[in-house]
Amino acid sequence: MNTNTRVFKMSFASVYPHYVQKVEKKGRTVDELHEVICWLTGYDVANIQHIIEQKIDFESFFANAPQINPNALKITGTICGYRIEEIEDKLMQQIRYLDKLVDELAKGKKMEKILRT
Repeated sequence: MNTNTRVFKMSFASVYPHYVQKVEKKGRTVDELHEVICWLTGYDVANIQHIIEQKIDFESFFANAPQINPNALKITGTICGYRIEEIEDKLMQQIRYLDKLVDELAKGKKMEKILRT
């Protein structure tokens, strides 16, 4: 099983607490985290809670997302040593979009900048 497949099969619920911890440690809120996740995916907070409870994997999380934000294409830069805009696998790119948004939130960027408005 390659690394991508392993990541795709990880449950969103297994990573979510790390997102929460990362942003809270830097003085941001779970509500702000949810705003970022909802912006990217089109899910609402109730959907996110359901996904966590059902232990939905990342593959299904993104495959079933109501609407990947068209402005997600504006998310650029590096994450984990990879240039986001150069990642060829669409699902891996979407996962890295989310990682990048969480990073930006934790680094104290203004919400308008994070949400590419």
